[in-house]
Amino acid sequence: MSDIDASEIEMVRQSVRDFVRNRLVPLEDEIERTDDIDLDLLNKLKKEAVDLGFYGFNLPLEIGGPGLSATIQLAILEELTYTSVPLSEVLGYLPLSLTFCSGEQRSRIVDPILRAEKTVTYALTEPNAGSDLGGVRTRAQKVDGGWRLKGSKHFISHAETADYILVLAVTDDSALLKKKLTTFIVERKNPGIVGMTRYRKMGWRGYHLNGFTIDDCFVPDEDVLGEVGGGFLAMMASINHDRIFSACRSLGLASRGHQMACDYARERRAFGALLRDHQAIQMMVADNDVEIEAARALIHRAIALAEANDPEFRIAASRAKLYSSEMGCRVSDRVLQIFGGMGYMSELPVERFYRDARGFRIGEGTSEMQRIQIARNALAD
Repeated sequence: MSDIDASEIEMVRQSVRDFVRNRLVPLEDEIERTDDIDLDLLNKLKKEAVDLGFYGFNLPLEIGGPGLSATIQLAILEELTYTSVPLSEVLGYLPLSLTFCSGEQRSRIVDPILRAEKTVTYALTEPNAGSDLGGVRTRAQKVDGGWRLKGSKHFISHAETADYILVLAVTDDSALLKKKLTTFIVERKNPGIVGMTRYRKMGWRGYHLNGFTIDDCFVPDEDVLGEVGGGFLAMMASINHDRIFSACRSLGLASRGHQMACDYARERRAFGALLRDHQAIQMMVADNDVEIEAARALIHRAIALAEANDPEFRIAASRAKLYSSEMGCRVSDRVLQIFGGMGYMSELPVERFYRDARGFRIGEGTSEMQRIQIARNALAD
């Protein structure tokens, strides 16, 4: 990497760090208390991100994004994930499935999204089909001028406030998995989207997960995303990069907690000595330090493969996501233990780190699903 590249990355990193630490972190406590975020405030923050040139930072040039390198995107993610789960959405980490939009869809849908005037989410998960896309039961039937969708989705991020929902549905029961699924761009206000529910969660407060029913939902032909039967590829365009985002969230949470624990150990006294002088504390700090660095190395390795368009990126993303999410739980547990009773209290964000970390072992593909993919890759002929 040249010195110019390094200085550019550092400039971007510092800009994002300033925005996150000064504009977002001060909002965490109120969002945690209310389990909500004011939409007017959220829109204002997104507009600020647009003005800074970072909104939709992960989208390529051909769809109107900034076309940043994977290395610069990683620098942004590392700074962005210092803050809480709902606030880490402010810079607009958008579904790469949008790259399948037609020219007309880009001007009508993507351009307003990139101006932070509209929002989008995607809906894969169903009550009887979590990570198993072969179990998707939402169906789309061809009719004059479009399609009629019927089914249900759950655990969908921000579905209640999104303007558009990318819905995966079966369009050909007789085809193999990669040819049977199609992705549809469904407007949230479509009368076929009914029964919107917000789930109560263990953590991720302010980050809303919704369930809804799709009942006789008409979608015009012009709102098919990509090709009919190409839904699997459209959705997979997002999933591996989303796993890196999830891994970075685990890393950011663990790194922040670890630094807080080290600061606390340098100040708190117990049994006549600073915590940092007790060997039991030193062992926990050392384990946290090593695990955080190991997760960071796996993430950076995955990003290097993404930068090189290496097909091994898929498995590298699974490795990074698996290890980082498991690491986040172990590190947050040790951090809470170092803080003792104060760590268990809500006055500090330590107990939030502990609760939030657990969700990353489930979202974007469970740890078990990552292990299956990694093992299949290792055992392949």
